[in-house]
Amino acid sequence: MIRTAALALFAAAAIPTGALAQVCAGADTAVTKITVVKVTHTQYANVYHVAATVTNLGSEAQSKNVLQFVDVLQYGNRLDDVGMPPLGVGEKYTYNYLFMRSRDAGPGTTTLLFHVRFAQPVPPGREDCNPSNDHMSISF
Repeated sequence: MIRTAALALFAAAAIPTGALAQVCAGADTAVTKITVVKVTHTQYANVYHVAATVTNLGSEAQSKNVLQFVDVLQYGNRLDDVGMPPLGVGEKYTYNYLFMRSRDAGPGTTTLLFHVRFAQPVPPGREDCNPSNDHMSISF
């Protein structure tokens, strides 16, 4: 039993790290980063400048006729959306969003969800071969 476990560990160690992290076959739009770039303070409100980056992590470029959006949601309600161009392999698209909230709001009480939504094709198929990474949230 111990020999079997030792052999399995040895075999796993011999596999190159890059081979374990394979990309899916097709395009893979993923929300890869969300940051609050800056906060502008007014007398009654704080304006949060938020940048969300979507990256094609897949092995193929998206088709030129794909129709996709980045949606901003709060409590399940869509606050805004913006059209996003088709992305080549490794290409990134950054969407800048302004969100106003009261100066009295406590820290960490506002959560925004950024989500990639496809209008064509539906379902996206090879235009998004891994839908599990199409969204990310940020709280401030």
